[in-house]
Amino acid sequence: MSAPSARSAEIRRATLIGLVAVLCWSGTVGLMRSVSEALGALGGAAVLFSVSTAFVLLVRGLPTRAQLRSVSRVYLVACGLLFACYEISLSVAIGLAHGRQQAMELGMINYLWPSLTIVLAVLCRQQAARWWLWPGAALCLWGLGLVMGDGAPAGDAPGWQSLVAHMAANPLAYALAFGAALMWPAYSVLSRVHGGGFNGVGLFLLFTSGLLWAQWLALPTVPMQWSWGVAAQVLAVGGCTALAYSCWEHGIQRGNLAVLAAGSYFTPVLSALWASVWLTVRPGLPFWQGVVLVTLGSLVCWGATRGR
Repeated sequence: MSAPSARSAEIRRATLIGLVAVLCWSGTVGLMRSVSEALGALGGAAVLFSVSTAFVLLVRGLPTRAQLRSVSRVYLVACGLLFACYEISLSVAIGLAHGRQQAMELGMINYLWPSLTIVLAVLCRQQAARWWLWPGAALCLWGLGLVMGDGAPAGDAPGWQSLVAHMAANPLAYALAFGAALMWPAYSVLSRVHGGGFNGVGLFLLFTSGLLWAQWLALPTVPMQWSWGVAAQVLAVGGCTALAYSCWEHGIQRGNLAVLAAGSYFTPVLSALWASVWLTVRPGLPFWQGVVLVTLGSLVCWGATRGR
């Protein structure tokens, strides 16, 4: 096999591995919410990421000193902080939601990150795109407005007024969700530039779980209510999280970033379907219209990069 062919095959394999993360992430929002209901927002997140860390370290182990010395400090520090802040923001936001319906809304805010990843890559001149990137991003925002307008009283205009009302009622949760949607694109772009092929997910998960336990010890929290069902859910989410981030890290550093982003655009639909079943929530038509628009807008963003 020639060098270009071998390189193409390597990129395809890395891209397929990265797409496994999409399937894993699709089931996490619903499970994270049910775990947080039993263990608390901070306690549930701390337990989940501790289990994820254990899974990753059992498989990959800790990097050696020689490996760490060869890695960019920007990757270790900046990407590590972004990773930890993203995970804490998303998991705590879902735990702080006022009910399961709002947890699904917060999950949809997080799923703005696929389109924002391409927008950031274009702004950082890592990716060229055509003009319809911007209408695609606008479609995503329109869809988010519909998601937030689900359940608005008859006669009210669903959309940004509903979003403002929801944010006013639970500002911390929505601020964390929007922050997460911005931090993951920044992490993905920086990781690709400065990672150098090094997979630091184990270290980043360890750092994340340590920060969560520190917050859990320092802040007043609700008692954890354990059961066999909760333990099984913790193991399921922990395993899926560990697998997802290990696969995604490999994919974004070695695979086709545009294809990975396109695959991730279907995460909102898959996640909403799974969460509605698992949490026994039946969102209205505006919610599903918004989910479709977020997905469609993300695909338009991806299409704007094709052949560029």
